[in-house]
Amino acid sequence: MIPLENLVAAAAGSGTRIAAAISEIVDLGGAAFALEHGVDGLVMPLGNDDLWTEAANLVDAKLEVSSENISSIDLVPAKITAKESGGVGERVCVDLIERLSIGEGMVVGSSATAMALIHGETIPTEFVPTRPFRIGAGAVHAYCLMADDSTKYLSELDSGDEVAIISATGQRRSAFIGRLKIERRPFLILRFEAESTTGQVILQQAETVRLVQPSGSVVSITDISIGDEIMIRNDSQMRHVGIALAGEMNEK
Repeated sequence: MIPLENLVAAAAGSGTRIAAAISEIVDLGGAAFALEHGVDGLVMPLGNDDLWTEAANLVDAKLEVSSENISSIDLVPAKITAKESGGVGERVCVDLIERLSIGEGMVVGSSATAMALIHGETIPTEFVPTRPFRIGAGAVHAYCLMADDSTKYLSELDSGDEVAIISATGQRRSAFIGRLKIERRPFLILRFEAESTTGQVILQQAETVRLVQPSGSVVSITDISIGDEIMIRNDSQMRHVGIALAGEMNEK
């Protein structure tokens, strides 16, 4: 892949087009996205239907990248109505294969219709160094938003899954998971309401777990107070195995 990247770099702006001969599915992504740009064409053997199908899917995904990078999601402010002890349980840290920017995180919640924006661990503290690839996403039962707009339980996530990354202004992109880190930790329950919607999220009781406020600033779960506002994704659709459907569903 390094020689291929060298060719892509050398050809940039020259008008030269590069086609890569590929015979294995595992090599498709490296060629298609070499130096983020990728080659202009793929030369593949006939008769390998799986290879051609995966290549077609990859081309479609590549064409969608630019639109995904500028897409947005509607976030609304929600007021904290209660902050309670959540006992001890299994907490999931989502570690990505790339770094997050200040203001970015994942939307997570006990209900798929009301998910809070959980900020990445990109802000230094006096206690621990930053983990700019990590989101302390919460308890294993919670929903999170995936790149394809479906939802998954945090317990269902696996390395290689593609999740939605949301900024404080609602800009949306996608990122791949490198690993999940699951450990037993103490929790806090935050209950909130926005317009006619109520929801809650159960997060680790730790200074490094932060939520995003309407001003774009962030607040640690250990410092948040009743009456404070956070940003949430409010979705009225019901979900079946993570797929959005028209209909009513109540979760508490």
